[in-house]
Amino acid sequence: MKYLIAILGLIVVFGLAYIASNGKKQIRYRPLAVMIVLQIVLAYFLLNTVAGTYLVSKFSSAFNALLAYANEGIGFVFGGLLNVEGGAPFFLSVLMPIVVISALIGILQYIRILPFVIRYIGLVLSKINGMGKLESYNAVASAILGQSEVFISVKKQIGLLPKHRLYTLCASAMSTVSMSIVGAYMTMIDPKYVVTALVLNLFGGFIIASIVNPYRVTAEEDILEVQEEEKQSFFEMLGEYIMDGFKVAIIVAAMLIGFVALIALINGIFSSVIGISFQQLLGYVFAPFAFIMGVPWQEAIQAGSIMATKMVSNEFVAMLDLSQQTELTARTTGIVSVFLVSFANFSSIGIIAGAVKGLHEKQGNVVARFGLKLLYGASLVSVLSAIITGLFL
Repeated sequence: MKYLIAILGLIVVFGLAYIASNGKKQIRYRPLAVMIVLQIVLAYFLLNTVAGTYLVSKFSSAFNALLAYANEGIGFVFGGLLNVEGGAPFFLSVLMPIVVISALIGILQYIRILPFVIRYIGLVLSKINGMGKLESYNAVASAILGQSEVFISVKKQIGLLPKHRLYTLCASAMSTVSMSIVGAYMTMIDPKYVVTALVLNLFGGFIIASIVNPYRVTAEEDILEVQEEEKQSFFEMLGEYIMDGFKVAIIVAAMLIGFVALIALINGIFSSVIGISFQQLLGYVFAPFAFIMGVPWQEAIQAGSIMATKMVSNEFVAMLDLSQQTELTARTTGIVSVFLVSFANFSSIGIIAGAVKGLHEKQGNVVARFGLKLLYGASLVSVLSAIITGLFL
């Protein structure tokens, strides 16, 4: 039965992408088929094989070690707050380690390891997805540097890009998550679903973009100019990345305070007026999507509510909500977890448009105009990844 539902889900996702396509006759089906097969193979490898489980456990262990080292610094500054009875505050245990991981990313950038890895993985991807080197580089870089920082590295080309290529770059940035906050996700949901989502979304972004926004990149257009970072001393760079990580932690904390409080307020208003909370109402709207992802119908409304929470607020709020739902089955939890690991929400439209506008005002306005279509495509990527995951749970 789950395979029939998965087939139905794929038909719905590709149908919705096809309806929104701005060049139906330009869609190339061979790269699409290759990438879908790769998604299925990689999902099976990560979720159902000994080698995949081993790799995920090592990846998780590495982040757990980083979190333990981060706690040394957090404990020094905040003292006993990190070890209070009943668990450490969310801000300290989940968000503050972002500072340390950001610093580590800065070091790997400084010694030229990350640029090498990003460039050559992107080159391999470009051979698979049928798109340009710039798009492939951007997808990998987004998953490491983040959805706003990645545009700085390609700012030489931002002003020269036509609308269709700019869409693909922005869609990749919204479909992935930055490595600096992966550790935070792993404290809230099972690490194997975080890793699975990271891998599947990388290909899913190209699959959906190839349908919604198909085009061919000519040999003359297929160039990649990566902006070299301004020369800094090691400690200048380190201080900058530490402060960037701290800013991210503070911004996420502020967003959580605002969104959690507002959702509670809106839930209270809806409950008192119509006898059902706002999240429950959205659950009914998103339940069909949860069902085609492989969630049992009796849990679809609850899962749909969490999915909706992610889209109207952010993934952190939704992950907190999911972690408190103890009555959901392991299958539903896994499918929804994969759906949540992306930046596909309304606030990301503003973040990405603002990042591009800071580099090129005209192009920033272009991104703002196709913002809703960007969210539409990135959301389909999350649904697609969840469907593929559901095949192996």
